[in-house]
Amino acid sequence: MTATGAGVGPVLAVKVDNAPDARPQTGLDAADVVYAEQVEGGLSRLMAVYATRLPKAVGPVRSARESDLELLRQFERPVLAFSGAQGRLLPLIDRAPLDAVTPEKKSDAYFRGGERAAPHNLYVRPSRLLPVAPGREALTTGFRFGAAPAGGRPETSRTVRYPAASFTFTWSAGRSRWLVSTDGRPAVAADGQRSAPATVVVQYVRVRASGFHDFLGNNTPYTQTVGSGKAEVLRDGWAYDVRWKRAKAEDGTEFTASDGSPVAFAAGQVWVVFAKAP
Repeated sequence: MTATGAGVGPVLAVKVDNAPDARPQTGLDAADVVYAEQVEGGLSRLMAVYATRLPKAVGPVRSARESDLELLRQFERPVLAFSGAQGRLLPLIDRAPLDAVTPEKKSDAYFRGGERAAPHNLYVRPSRLLPVAPGREALTTGFRFGAAPAGGRPETSRTVRYPAASFTFTWSAGRSRWLVSTDGRPAVAADGQRSAPATVVVQYVRVRASGFHDFLGNNTPYTQTVGSGKAEVLRDGWAYDVRWKRAKAEDGTEFTASDGSPVAFAAGQVWVVFAKAP
């Protein structure tokens, strides 16, 4: 599926802090898709994408990365909410086919909240960025939803590790969802509800060094989401080994079984965790 969402309105993508001091986060449960990527120092960061409903607030909001621009090309001029970026990266963001909205550009959409110290206390009000949720048609990710594919193997828990972070997804038969743990602790929202997607995709991608570094001199990893490779789809308490393919940045990502047939996800929220290909 390619980015053909013109006329239905843009999705909202928010860069969400996932450092220990930023948890619990707000608004992740309303996202249609949550992408997890490795950032400097082996830590993790999230990008939450909203199309079918907009929560009152999302955050904490943090900075953008170069690979976000490639990932977001699959959407029709999305709105990207973030706070800060490398100085040399800002011109690339300005030239990208998206609507970049920072606190400096639209201060009334952002607020500081809670008892946390900056920078872990910045939140965005989605209603100040989008008049309405655009609807499922704006999700030009290539994802398909439907019955589970043939084959697979029973799976109750799956962990993805970065150098200084980890995600564990544990199947809950009672909730028919995968319960998320981050760095060994249950991932809960600000209201105490457990993060629990219906489908988890562990997508093995090329992670290379970018031309950017943080203020400590750590290189910013570039997560390459155009190309092809292996992936695992977790749904309904089962794991499926699949292939992924995204020929161009403007395309969504196709997930196929060994016979080439499309692999459908379970209805509900999808988490995509980008892992470094062996």
